[in-house]
Amino acid sequence: MSKLEVDTIAPQSGTTLTLGESGDTISVGSGATLQGAGVSWQSTIVTGATHTASANQGLWIDTTSNACNLTLPGSPSAGDQLIFADVKRQWGNNAVTLTLNGSKYQGQTSPAPVYDTEGETVHIVYSGATTGWVPINDGAVRNETAQVYSAQYLVIAGGGGSAMVYGGGGGAGGYRNSFGSETSGRGSSTETALSLTPGEQYTITIGGGGSGATNYGGSAPGDQGITGDDSSISGSGITTVTSAGGGGGAKNVNNGKNGGCGGGAGSGGVKGAGTTNQGYDGGDSSTNGNGYGAGGGGGAGAAGGNSLGNSTTGGDGGAGLSSSITGSAVTRGGGGSGGAPGGGTVGSGGSGGGGTNGGSGTANTGGGGGASKVSSGGIGVAAGNGGSGVVILSVPDAKYSGTTTGSPTVATGVSGQTVMTFTGSGSYTA
Repeated sequence: MSKLEVDTIAPQSGTTLTLGESGDTISVGSGATLQGAGVSWQSTIVTGATHTASANQGLWIDTTSNACNLTLPGSPSAGDQLIFADVKRQWGNNAVTLTLNGSKYQGQTSPAPVYDTEGETVHIVYSGATTGWVPINDGAVRNETAQVYSAQYLVIAGGGGSAMVYGGGGGAGGYRNSFGSETSGRGSSTETALSLTPGEQYTITIGGGGSGATNYGGSAPGDQGITGDDSSISGSGITTVTSAGGGGGAKNVNNGKNGGCGGGAGSGGVKGAGTTNQGYDGGDSSTNGNGYGAGGGGGAGAAGGNSLGNSTTGGDGGAGLSSSITGSAVTRGGGGSGGAPGGGTVGSGGSGGGGTNGGSGTANTGGGGGASKVSSGGIGVAAGNGGSGVVILSVPDAKYSGTTTGSPTVATGVSGQTVMTFTGSGSYTA
């Protein structure tokens, strides 16, 4: 076999150079690099909102004026290539989205890959029908078709604080649940689980409990229970799940505050309203004004108890709900007890962390604070604070990334699920 050693081969005439004949195989030596071949760079810059690429092209894409939807070549063959580059460094403002045109991308048919990094150049090669197009250079060679996975949740807000003496009990924090067939608050159906995207960070916010009243007197703001803070899960690609803080309990003829679960009415006042899908109303009070029992705070599972007529008995806090999302049944979201004057009886706190007789709701249950009665010395016993909320997130063991902030308690192997219990604000990266 003869050997030809030259620096340049050029056509004798015209601009076309043919190597071999039909049926021949042209080989490149092992370890050698064939430069300037395989991809033909186009001289026209792509500026339109849509463009269909052909195999083995190099494309300059300018998204200064608009985003671009780039359709990949139809019926590609193994080894076909495509390179496209951010010629004006605008992809961070207007992204390039790929239409797969019947082929797979990184082995998947969805979602549509999106390139949105300023100054990026993407080089993809078609590997065949099984895996389809594969990026061999796109920054970090990221997975553009990451598959979402399901995450079940329980989101409970902070409970409301109560008022002193014959004041209303604090309402429990709003209660939203997507686990199994369990219900959400106020007798609502199970909610739809979240679909998390790998690599995305999801923010967990834990609501604090509202403070109990600090004054015994009358209608000043300090005489009323404070509404609890919201809890939530938020992040890109999901609808934020927010549970509303429990309504504060009222003093004297004031009305209980609205919230996830409503605050109890002060003596002679009106109950606070709960929120649909989250919790029940607070309890009503006696209509006879000061000196009679007040309503209990609403719970996730039942309304606050009433104190009606001439009663000097405070209303019970509404019951909470039980969930087994952690693998064991735990009741949370009980309302706080309604208060009573001297000689009367304070209501019972709702099951699931609802406070009673000036006691605070249990931490990380969203329980409402309990109202109180006059002590033997005629002095008002302190009002209870609402309990802080909690967010519990359950994902398949095989999908759990291990990347969290906020130091949640993590339990693996709970019927094939990894369960993260957040008692303080933090995040989970899917």
